[in-house]
Amino acid sequence: MNRSVGYKLLERNENFYSPVESSDHGDHKYDAQVIGIIGCGTIAKIITDFQKERNLDADLKYFQDSDTSKAQNLASQADGMFVQDVGDMLDEVDLVIEAVSTQIAVEIIPQILRKGKDIIVTSIDAFLDLEFKNQVKSIAFENNCRIYAPSGDIAGLDGVKAASIGEIAGINLLIRNSPESLGILSGDESLGIATDEEILLFEGKTQDAVGKFPINLNIAAVLSIITNKEVDLKIIADPRVNHSYHEIRVTGDFGELETITQNTNWATDTKTSVLTAYSVIKLLENLNNNIKIGT
Repeated sequence: MNRSVGYKLLERNENFYSPVESSDHGDHKYDAQVIGIIGCGTIAKIITDFQKERNLDADLKYFQDSDTSKAQNLASQADGMFVQDVGDMLDEVDLVIEAVSTQIAVEIIPQILRKGKDIIVTSIDAFLDLEFKNQVKSIAFENNCRIYAPSGDIAGLDGVKAASIGEIAGINLLIRNSPESLGILSGDESLGIATDEEILLFEGKTQDAVGKFPINLNIAAVLSIITNKEVDLKIIADPRVNHSYHEIRVTGDFGELETITQNTNWATDTKTSVLTAYSVIKLLENLNNNIKIGT
């Protein structure tokens, strides 16, 4: 779908999905949440651009990144503020968007939750570490805050969540992407493989893939978390593809579910699909919706 057409469709349904104004419901008032963004790469830029074009019902106020120039640039676009340290924004925000590497996310997520702040986590593969997942769940409970995980660049999660009420027999995930998008440079010998033809990088359980390849395992993590099941994972590097391809197959007492997504990667960042950033934007919009659609 053309991006401008997509915006028109959103505008057409605006009255249905948008929150009711306070004048219609007396004391009910919907103030835009003050948001801080940690990590000012592709995802943060797409969100900021959307805010400028569509007036997202959120106040993108604080921006932090180890690359100062990136954070300052986005802050100026959003009429927001650059902060040097994560802690500098936490007393002022309602919600934080984490858009950094998994290694950094593991360090900052507990800090944010201890301040009682809600967080949207894009580095969901951090929760493949069960000890870390249990730790942050406990911190969030103690501080009465929420952890949100966007659906990212796959489809069918509502169906998988519903299916998990019953017995799940198996979950299979196939990832097919270009070597560059998987973090493997052409001709890279560090992994002992050639990248000029299709090659199977990995086949096995998700837990066995953690830390072995320069690829995040967000999708496998989401599937594992919502079903509490191990995921059978296959990763294929294919130099012929120019998009992110994900195939999911779930079987159980509900029947069988299969989805295929082929997502456009961002032009200047082949590791990030457009749908990943869009899912964060939609999650932000849904936080204030009066009508919730989906499981």
